[in-house]
Amino acid sequence: MVAEIEATYADTRALTGLAAMSPRVRAAMAKVERHRLVAAGQQALAYRNHPLPIGHGQTISQPYIVALSTDLIAPAPHMVALEVGTGSGYQAAVLAEIVKQVYSIELLAPLGHEAALRLKEMGYANIEVRIGDGYQGWPERAPFDAIVVTAAAPSIPPALLAQLKPGGRMVIPVGATGEVQRLLVVTKDAGGTVAQREVLPVRFVPLVPGK
Repeated sequence: MVAEIEATYADTRALTGLAAMSPRVRAAMAKVERHRLVAAGQQALAYRNHPLPIGHGQTISQPYIVALSTDLIAPAPHMVALEVGTGSGYQAAVLAEIVKQVYSIELLAPLGHEAALRLKEMGYANIEVRIGDGYQGWPERAPFDAIVVTAAAPSIPPALLAQLKPGGRMVIPVGATGEVQRLLVVTKDAGGTVAQREVLPVRFVPLVPGK
């Protein structure tokens, strides 16, 4: 799987600016046991470089996209990260291999509870999962050094921008449901000025607001 991800990095270098995974991300991708986070009956497919259904209309993301999203936030051991869209827990696990603490929000209670249980069983003491509206972020734990959004919103949620620490980075897919979206890297400088860069076209499940 790691070799396939590396090949995809090389193929998309002109778009992403990254020719290869960083050593930290490569180590995390090699270590996380993806077969423990896929749906029952999917274990034989767990280490292929493509998404898989996990129920409730959701998917476990393609490993390349997980690696790329992680690399684009420039993760470091001191960082506190927010993930919006826990899903299977795969992106949270990869982040947790590198950063100090991961806070992850999932709107769908069955998915969130199952992911939290699996991540605990896998030994991740630095991941906290809550059931809630990803559009609102996690204000009690803000600000965050990095934010990774794993579902597509029509635009960047203002609450997430507000919770991004100056000097921080957010990776988020933006675009309409059912259409090709744009994976963006959003940065906030020391003065609070926000900038964004489009990385490559993607297709994610929609980020659904809470009720």
